Amino acid sequence: MSTKPLQERLMGRRNFVSGAAAFGLGVGLSACATTSDDPAAEIPDISSRDRDLPFIAAEETYTTDELIALNSINEDHAKYLVETGLAEIGPGRIRAMDEAGISVQILSAHTPGVQDLAGREGIDLAYRLNKMIADGPMATYPGRYRAYATLPLQDPEASADELERAVREDRFVGAMTNGFVGSKFLDHQDFEPVLARAEALDVPIYLHPGFPPKEVFDIYYKIERPGFNDEYQDYIFSGSGYGWHQEVLTQSLRLIMTGVFDRFPKLQMIVGHMGEGLPFYYERIVEDLGEPTEGSLNKPVGQYFTDNFWFTTSAFFQDELLHLLLKYISVDRLMFATDYPFANMKEGTDWFRAVDLPRETKEKIAFRNAENLFGISV
Repeated sequence: MSTKPLQERLMGRRNFVSGAAAFGLGVGLSACATTSDDPAAEIPDISSRDRDLPFIAAEETYTTDELIALNSINEDHAKYLVETGLAEIGPGRIRAMDEAGISVQILSAHTPGVQDLAGREGIDLAYRLNKMIADGPMATYPGRYRAYATLPLQDPEASADELERAVREDRFVGAMTNGFVGSKFLDHQDFEPVLARAEALDVPIYLHPGFPPKEVFDIYYKIERPGFNDEYQDYIFSGSGYGWHQEVLTQSLRLIMTGVFDRFPKLQMIVGHMGEGLPFYYERIVEDLGEPTEGSLNKPVGQYFTDNFWFTTSAFFQDELLHLLLKYISVDRLMFATDYPFANMKEGTDWFRAVDLPRETKEKIAFRNAENLFGISV
């Protein structure tokens, strides 16, 4: 166990990366930008390429004092959450958006939102957060902010009702979920009211990762080794350092294999972080799961990724990952995102402007696909 205070460890080298990754605030930057140690290589030359390209950023995070009190692990963690800039959804964030060329941010509450809070308390907090976004930044800066509804997923019926209210009354564009709800994924029959309502409203559900239940955490991620087993390293291991990406891909496959999209064929899911490992595993998944599911699913496994999933670039600003994802997923299903404030907005837009893709392709990813999915415009 490290003897250094948690805050000191969080604020060391690449503090903004490690701190966020350690406590589930975003995917962190450890997986994004470039792989070079040469500072000159970290910023692409974009002096003459696509400077006029607008962006809709599809996974951008906020918090509030109430969320920090609910979800912080300790005082150091709460202090860190304040220092990230998560709560800034006013002029400071708008200035950063303008500098990056981002026309619209789609906001979501930081992980895990209110989905661990049961009963009336969870229902009321979800409503207050959604109304705060609708009556605050969305109203103050028309056209610059939209949002995913925060849902009290401990109560699926109440979640379905709040999703419908947020979409119809406050023009929200879908819902954000954060991994496990207790010990269940969204494929569990308990959540069918939420899935059915999202399909009926024609809005997507974003599958953001979250930390696993204790029994999973202890089996997979708790390291019993002198000098290693502390909450900082264990949480990174179960979070942005590895576990989160496997968890979202696992949940996506469960949604397919349990027949969710056969029951709700128009239901749409969004997966961030350049596919959460899907491009790497795609051929193995399609080949090995194809034959066993022939008699139980209406379509081949790979077809569901084409028909029911969208993907974003959030925090993974790497050309090779983008091209690998596009090898298997239609360009019409990919959207730009930065994962702000855990990744720098301008670094994200600068990277994408410099990517070697046709202008039409880049427009689809930067804003046109999001316009089509969310029914908004830049």
